[in-house]
Amino acid sequence: MVIDLVDLHRALDNDEMVPHFQPLVELRTGKLSGFEVLARWNHPINGPFLPENLIALAEQNGLIGILSQQVFGKAFSAVGLLPGKLGLSINLSPVQLHYGTLSRQIQDLAAGFDFPLERLTVEITESALLKDLQRSQKIAGELKEMGCRLSLDDFGTGYSSLAHLQALPFDELKIDRSFVGQMTKRRESRKIVAAIVGLGHSLGLSTVAEGIETDEQSDVLLWLGSELGQGWHFGRPAPFEAICAIAARSPWPTAHGLLSPGNDWAVSSLEAFPTQRLAQLQAIYDGAPVGLCFLDCALRYVSLNRRLAEMNGASVSSHLGKTVQEMVPELYQNVEPYLLRAVKGEAISGVEFPRPKLESGEDGWILCSYQPAFDEADEVIGISISVMDVTEHRQAKEELRENEFVERNLGEMNTQSPWMTDAEGRNLAMSSQWVRTRPAGQATTRDLGWLEALHLDDLKPTIKRMKKALRTGEPIDIQYRVQSLDGEWRWMRSRGTPRFGAQGEITRWYGSVEDIQEQKSAETELRETKAKMRVLLKAVPVVLISDGINRQVVTIEALADDLGDGSCGLLKRVKSKELRGSAAIGD
Repeated sequence: MVIDLVDLHRALDNDEMVPHFQPLVELRTGKLSGFEVLARWNHPINGPFLPENLIALAEQNGLIGILSQQVFGKAFSAVGLLPGKLGLSINLSPVQLHYGTLSRQIQDLAAGFDFPLERLTVEITESALLKDLQRSQKIAGELKEMGCRLSLDDFGTGYSSLAHLQALPFDELKIDRSFVGQMTKRRESRKIVAAIVGLGHSLGLSTVAEGIETDEQSDVLLWLGSELGQGWHFGRPAPFEAICAIAARSPWPTAHGLLSPGNDWAVSSLEAFPTQRLAQLQAIYDGAPVGLCFLDCALRYVSLNRRLAEMNGASVSSHLGKTVQEMVPELYQNVEPYLLRAVKGEAISGVEFPRPKLESGEDGWILCSYQPAFDEADEVIGISISVMDVTEHRQAKEELRENEFVERNLGEMNTQSPWMTDAEGRNLAMSSQWVRTRPAGQATTRDLGWLEALHLDDLKPTIKRMKKALRTGEPIDIQYRVQSLDGEWRWMRSRGTPRFGAQGEITRWYGSVEDIQEQKSAETELRETKAKMRVLLKAVPVVLISDGINRQVVTIEALADDLGDGSCGLLKRVKSKELRGSAAIGD
């Protein structure tokens, strides 16, 4: 519906222009930050709506200032009644930037309703800056002196954005909805959003994403580093009566846990980190107690921390651009098979190697893990490697004669892989450590694709248990087999718990998958050993137990019972006072 000039004059004369408020939400915490103010015509018959040509008609006829005063004044008055220090964002028309008294009008209007200008953000579109940048600089400076924050709206849709960022004192960038709506579908849009967030951070600006409509979009923006978001996912523009309930509600649910390496947006988030964040990550990288590095697909060092450089006996700089074979030739023959498997997409953990002798001549052992890194097209772009010096552990095993115990624990390091599904059990994120199925790639694990990796005998019972858990909310605890890249079927145990929304509904499932193949193999071996012992015992009628003085005849049934229940009853009887000495078994 459109509005004509007569209707516009009548609406303004009757003070029928009203504000609607759309929530601005902190993506990391889910807390309400404030509202963007949007103009609506409160028609006496049809109620509040936005005529298609309202703003353009007001601009063309010099009425945009009056319209803005009616809407902004009511917004200042309404939000001032809410608890807390919620902010307001208002949009300025390009025409208004040519009003010499604009800054003064905003200051007087806010003062009239006792609204602090420190809580006001003024949004300016790129098109508003094109006609007269010098005048825009003057007005922007005045608004900043008054305490207002400045936001560049629809960033990336114009052609001179970088010049404007340099010329005006902006505090905030708004990411246009056209990029947000496509970023979970198109790699190009996701790259643009990541670049805008990274540019904003490098300039010390916060970012606000418009047009968020889904949980997935909100999660992506969070991991890309955007601070604020708005859109129908958090709430549509609403009158003041409705926002009172919004201001009093609990925070919106947020993403929990780190998204997996190789996930579409987790890898892209690295592009959004500015120099300062990279420096912080480097500090964490260097402070790690284990050796860390990243190799490209040609097995060349792209980055590594000081700990690994020290373990290899060379400087960090001497590693960069060199291959593993060049830097540790004496170790390369052992690690090459694992590196090649990781390049093909297989995650490998807990591999032990003898450590090359250092200048001191000391021998040692290292424990290595290899994790492939995927890009948005599910192609491997490199390998993340962690190296731990386990020499002391090996020495402790020898001294304490606990070789099997320690080896088992070392082998189980990092065996649990996190996962996240929606309320219907469709996979949203899973660590690349779990990717051991054919064909390798994250695509096989998304939605319900992870079920395709299961052994056919385990598929039906797994689906049945999953359906029950999804229906009842009971914790998930299931076991099934998946096929590794070498064709071997391995037993896995998957456990998870639900996360509930504000109304008690299940919104997400979070859990982990653990490789339990060794445990299953041990159980099978134990059963087979018991079965063999029972067969041997049944071939002998009786057993004579003697300590050289006393004798006791034990039937095969007694021995079989002892073996069957896994107890040590027979040995206890042998060591009892009744026999008074060490036992011997004969026929």
